[in-house]
Amino acid sequence: MTSTDIIESSPVPAGCLRCDASLQEVSLFLADYAAWLHGAGATCIRLERNVGRMAEALGCEAVMTILPRHIHLTTYTMGCSESYTYIAATRQMPISFDINTKLSSLSWKLADGRIDFKEARRKFETITGTPAERPQLVLLLASLANASFCRLFGGDWAAMAVVFMATFAGFYLKQLMCARKADIRLVFIVCAFVSSVLGAGAGLFHLGCTPEIAVGTSVLYLVPGIPFLNSFSDLLAGHYICSFSRLTHAVVLTCCLSIGLCAGLLTMNLGMF
Repeated sequence: MTSTDIIESSPVPAGCLRCDASLQEVSLFLADYAAWLHGAGATCIRLERNVGRMAEALGCEAVMTILPRHIHLTTYTMGCSESYTYIAATRQMPISFDINTKLSSLSWKLADGRIDFKEARRKFETITGTPAERPQLVLLLASLANASFCRLFGGDWAAMAVVFMATFAGFYLKQLMCARKADIRLVFIVCAFVSSVLGAGAGLFHLGCTPEIAVGTSVLYLVPGIPFLNSFSDLLAGHYICSFSRLTHAVVLTCCLSIGLCAGLLTMNLGMF
């Protein structure tokens, strides 16, 4: 479980919850759940709904304040004066659709009564302890996907091959730098530079008839699409702080991508316009 700070606590009389756990245990579980779900890339509205249905199933109410790096969670039982408030640090991790989906499924299983609190907590620890997908498989699939984007934009087979190699090299470098905890902005600049330099090889060596498409699509794997989409989702849901934070982060990463791309084109003496 992630570390949390207890702000306020008081004893809970028996019979207020629909499970054998105490309100403190339920509060800690919900706070950790929200921190992991937020870190996995879930929108704020999903956090509210998932945590809300779990709290209702356990016989309490949950009120959250969702900030870019912290979750403020207050739980209380109806008809009781006791409450707990926790501040949980958002889990810093790459966006994971796998964890996002499994945690959402866990909330429905608990809400539908298919599992109890102890089983939910055990499954939560299993989900959060699951190792990430094999990096070699992710590297291969990302390279194939970006080569497919090249084809969608009209690139020929030679351009696709160049994009595949450029993406493979850039994404592999990204994995290495992220594993060494490098600053994500530096990661985007360096990876965009490497991929654009390799992508420019299609034009320098006259490979195929669409070298310009190879250069343009060689860095598409770095576009922060999920943060952009989540920022607009949070905006529509009224979570303006998180929306602005995610939008700012996405814009900064896009600028870093552009810096690396422009540096690569200048290095290869290719015109940008």
